[in-house]
Amino acid sequence: MNYILQNVRAKAYTFGICLLLLSGLACKSETSSETPKATENGIEQIYLNNIKQSIVNLDAINTVENTNDKIDSYKKARQYFKLAEPILAYVDQNNYKSINAPNILQVHEDSPTDIKIRNPFGFQVIEELLHETPIDRSKIAEIVNITSSRLKLIEQNTHINLKDYHVIWLLRNQIVRIATTGITGFDSPVLGQSLKESQFTYETLEAILKLSESKFTSEILYKSLLCAIEKAKTALNADFDTFDRYAFIKNHIHPQLKLLVDAQNDWQVSFPFNLALSNELTSLFTEETLNMDFFTDYKSDTTNLANKVAFGKQLFNDKTLSKDRNMACATCHIKEKAFTDGRVTFDKRQKRNTPTLTYASNQQLYFTDARVGSLEGQIVGVVNNHDEFNMSMDSIITRVKSDKHYKYVLDTLYHNKREDFNIRHAIASYIRTLNTFDSKFDKNINNLENTLTAEEKRGFNLFMGKAACATCHFPPMFNGTVPPNFTDTELEIIGVPETSENKTLDDDLGRYDIFKTKERIGAFKTPTVRNIELTAPYMHNGVYNTLEEVVNFYNEGGGVGLGFNLEHQTLPFDQLDLTEDEQHAIVLFMKSLTDYTETNLNL
Repeated sequence: MNYILQNVRAKAYTFGICLLLLSGLACKSETSSETPKATENGIEQIYLNNIKQSIVNLDAINTVENTNDKIDSYKKARQYFKLAEPILAYVDQNNYKSINAPNILQVHEDSPTDIKIRNPFGFQVIEELLHETPIDRSKIAEIVNITSSRLKLIEQNTHINLKDYHVIWLLRNQIVRIATTGITGFDSPVLGQSLKESQFTYETLEAILKLSESKFTSEILYKSLLCAIEKAKTALNADFDTFDRYAFIKNHIHPQLKLLVDAQNDWQVSFPFNLALSNELTSLFTEETLNMDFFTDYKSDTTNLANKVAFGKQLFNDKTLSKDRNMACATCHIKEKAFTDGRVTFDKRQKRNTPTLTYASNQQLYFTDARVGSLEGQIVGVVNNHDEFNMSMDSIITRVKSDKHYKYVLDTLYHNKREDFNIRHAIASYIRTLNTFDSKFDKNINNLENTLTAEEKRGFNLFMGKAACATCHFPPMFNGTVPPNFTDTELEIIGVPETSENKTLDDDLGRYDIFKTKERIGAFKTPTVRNIELTAPYMHNGVYNTLEEVVNFYNEGGGVGLGFNLEHQTLPFDQLDLTEDEQHAIVLFMKSLTDYTETNLNL
């Protein structure tokens, strides 16, 4: 779990949702029906009651002496926090993230002169402190007081104003949160209470649905949703390590998402805009799961998009756009290798391994060190790099316009004078098509095939549970962009070695080189695991040739487990203690994420 978070560019609709939720002043002309006042008040009352009870039990931690009594009070406080989670995470996303943050320094780098480093607080920090030997009573009291004070501030400043589409978004976000982080151990680092805590959040969803009963014209649909949630809660009565997450998502999460779409149609909900998750979401693992516009540059233009994609593909493969006319994007990003190059580094001038471009568009930060915030921005970096294209964008424009065909296409598709941006937009639009979600895993979990082996399913369950892989590589992209809001792309400090002998720490300082923030030494963006079978060698420096070596590295506990001195390693474990069979199953699962389409020519 990286928890070194990067603030991403503000989007108009992000601000919009805050205004819609908290001020109640926006979208007066939209047609969606208002949430009845009784329902709205009921949701607010549920929320405030749980916040209050969480505060009471948090404060009780500091009034008892016995450690076990402190832990009991913590568990109660945590239960009420989780009962409040579906609402809190929706109406106050930033406070939710702060209160539920891991016990790792929070680093925010907005600019070279605006770097904030904050000590963490909240439930996960308290949970870890309560299980240290011996416990630090003064530190526990300090963190409890800070956390309680934040919750009290939230309680005193709550006014919930929800329309029907807000309620649907809230429900959908929590269902997705349960599947992608709730059942993975993401935020229960010591107690391993993730499954039980997911049950608590379902209780709140049930309560919201019951308050919304009058909205349903179909009693069958209303009862079906409640029944689906009740069945999911029952399924969560399981052991964390052996829980069948594959079956849970396939048999519970996906049906719930489908029923929720039915509910929004039954309510005749009209959405004013799209968030990251599709408003028609019925599966976590399809091309339609995410709204691609959410991840695009704010100037993105979707008119004549298919033709712009075709134009971008031509530019992507054109070597004349580099200074010596000997390098195209496709030179390093080879289609048959999932748009990597199969080398440790492309040549001796490069420091880092070439990352895949498949699913690259579904993130908020680009380059391995997360130094830019859009695909269009990444293209500028490649063009200006003396060891790559070694050009300026002005020179690129000149070369593109010197080709009569290119000039005609550019002028025809883009009716403006933003030639620099238009060229980059075309290439980025092509890259955004490389997210096909049609791997063996995707086809099976979507009931299109029945070919996934027992070992591949076991590997997925380990990846999502005991092995803790999914606490950094979040589904559905299995990269570092955090669901369900997808506004943060995480970086990790894991301690990659210089060679496969695992004797010496690699000397690449990663994110540190951007702003010289010492807490970022060795921090790198979390890449996707999709198509990983085709993208060897692995890690930012290409140190490992096989997936078996990669899994063993994590099983040993990363760099710290190898004996390296890493003050800020972000892996959420010391050692995984996976058996050889378990490690093999994880490798088989990761290979099942290889796409079958012509994108990678895997047939």
